[in-house]
This record gives sequence, structure tokens and C-alpha cells, in this order.
Amino acid sequence: MNTLHIERLGYQGDGIASGPVYVPGTLPGEEVTGEIIGGVMAAPKIVTPSTDRIKPPCAHAKSCGGCQLQHASDSFVADWKQGVVRQALHAHGLETDLRATVTSPSGTRRRASFSARRTKKGALAGFHMRASDVVVAVPNCLLVHPDISAALPVVEQLAVLSGSRKGELSVMITRTDDGLDIAVKGGKPLDAQLQSDLGDLSRQHDLPRISWDGEVALLSRPPALRIGKAKVVTPPGTFLQATPEGEAALWAGVQEIAKGAHRVVDLFAGCGTFALRLAETAAVHAVESEGDMLRALDEGKRNAQGLKPVSVERRDLFRNPLLPEDLKTFDVAVIDPPRAGAQAQIEQIARARVPKVAYVSCNPVTFARDCATLVAAGYSLDWVQVVDQFRWSTHVEIVASLSLR
Repeated sequence: MNTLHIERLGYQGDGIASGPVYVPGTLPGEEVTGEIIGGVMAAPKIVTPSTDRIKPPCAHAKSCGGCQLQHASDSFVADWKQGVVRQALHAHGLETDLRATVTSPSGTRRRASFSARRTKKGALAGFHMRASDVVVAVPNCLLVHPDISAALPVVEQLAVLSGSRKGELSVMITRTDDGLDIAVKGGKPLDAQLQSDLGDLSRQHDLPRISWDGEVALLSRPPALRIGKAKVVTPPGTFLQATPEGEAALWAGVQEIAKGAHRVVDLFAGCGTFALRLAETAAVHAVESEGDMLRALDEGKRNAQGLKPVSVERRDLFRNPLLPEDLKTFDVAVIDPPRAGAQAQIEQIARARVPKVAYVSCNPVTFARDCATLVAAGYSLDWVQVVDQFRWSTHVEIVASLSLR
């Protein structure tokens, strides 16, 4: 048996001791014992617990891999996520005001992707065990909205109808204003019998839409979400901010930065999370590479009342970023790229000298890299707001204000 002192928490949520040795389920300052195999102590015994250690609130915490930090206090997680962002910025020589972390309450996730398999007696639906393809049932999951948790029997029924005991079904459930939107991947091909069965399932559970491998298989009514003054019918299985509270916190930051702007460009605009709200006070040009998301945004704008002009453009901003001549008329650039960041587009924003930038990010490392590019070009990093809408996970969301000096 080996005894270790946990020095820090890694980006994946594991405690790290000298070596390094990775110790899951531990916190800085703890003393642990256990067997080390390949640089990992997989089953540690806690000898000296941290004062930040708490009893995990969820009964599935030990078996389910959906949450990594339920054994840590809320204050510890909030401070740790701030520290992750601070460290990423420090690597580029950047410092700024980090505002207090905004954490979404439990039971507010409005979208979740469940795995399901057929069994001898029916089906099993839930999340994967940590670092495993084993599916764990998660009744009464504390992370997702209760409406989604209550729909696990629907996921099981889908596995019985279309799954196999060897394969795995992926079922994305999104809670919309019109009910639960279901998007299925990995099932058997859609035929007349399955179409009929899905119709029965939809009527039984009052489901507005079921999509199959990206195509709409059944539509009883459009599943819409309200974004500001607009109602948007999002494409099946599309990206959305994980919780309404998290989205509201990110929007509050963007709104503060864009206050008083007359023309705003929204880059990686998605279905209009920011563009449609910004259009209540400013003309907006929304740019997005995914055509179905851009069509949803445009349709939402057309059916809304009282908005300023909203123009849309389909464009791959990685391969074909907007150039300075495209950006010169905008007061504010809002940018919300995927995890890879937006290095090419940020370089053009810097060259265009757009007065203000609202940067929304889900990756502190690429966020810090892109901020360094802007700061080197004459921008100041005014403040950073950390948003924790993936509660009990290692995931970090950010909204930041940059302004031309």
C-alpha cells in the first residue's frame, strides 16, 4: 500500500499527487492510501479528508460517470473553476478581474444524452460508468430537470423498439416550451412498423417531435424555445446552452458589453441565443456555418415583433473568417466558438479594431490564447465571468469583456 498527499486537482477532476499520480475522487490536502498501477491510484482510501469534502448528494455518484465533483463543496468547485481560468490566462501573462462564479441549481439541465441497451428482460437506460461503456441506470438523477428524468422509461421503450443487445442507442432529450423533443441515433433503420410504433409512443407520452439519425420521423407540433421576443424551433439534437440559468448568466454578460451598440456582429451565432436578444436594441448580423441552425434563427426572427434588422450569413469562420473590411461597421463583436476557439477570426477582429468584443467560451485554454492575441493588438481584458452550468462536472463556461484601448 502507498500513502500519498494530494497536491492539486487536475483539469479532469482527479486529485494529483507527486509523481504525478492521479487519484480520482480526492481533493487537495487529503492524505490517501492505495495501490498504484500505471500512475493511477484507482481505489483510494481517504485517511485525512479535506474540509471541503462532502457526502455526494446523488445516490449514483459512485457508479455514474456523469458527475466528477459531487464529493466537493459548492464553494470549492466555484473557486476551483475560477482557478482553472486564472491559470489559463496566467500562462499567457494575462490578469484581470474574475467575477464570482455563477452556478446553475441542481435539476435544471434542459438537455441530456442518454445511452440505452436492450436486455433479456427489456432495456437499460442511463449514463456510462466512468471511463467505461457500461450503462448505469440513473433514476431520479439530480442533474437534469425532473421532466427529463421522468422520461427515462421512454428511452427504454425506444431501445426495446429499435435497439439491439450488442449495439447502443443514443437518445438526446431536450426540454422545450412545447414538451420533450427526442433525437435518436444508432437505432435500426426507420421502416413502416417502427414509424407506427413511434406514433404510438408519441401519443402515449405527448411528445412533440421524434427525430431519427437527424431526420424528423414524427412531428405532432413544432418544439419551440423562446429566445427574447422570438420563438425558435431548433433543429433535432442541436446545440443549446445546458441550463436556462446558465444561458441567462452568459446573456447578462453579453448584454452588459453590447449596451449602447448600434450594430453588432454575432459570430458562431447558432440558433440565435444572443443575436435574437441583441436585436431588441441593435441591428445584428448573425454568422453561422450550420445551415439548419441559421434557418431556425432566421425563421424565429421573421415571426417576432419589435426587433431591429437581423441579417444572416452562412459561413465557415475557421476557413473563411470575416475580414477587416467586413467588420469595420460594427460597434461590438460577439463570438461564441466551439472548444477549438477562433484563432483565425480573432486575428481579423484584432486587425479590424472592433471597439468591443464579447467572448463566450467553453474552453479556458483556447479562450486565453485568443485573448492574448487581442491584448497584443491593443485590447484590454476588462473582466471575466465564470459560469458553471454543468454542475458537479469539470466543464467551465466563460463570458469576457475586451475593449480597444
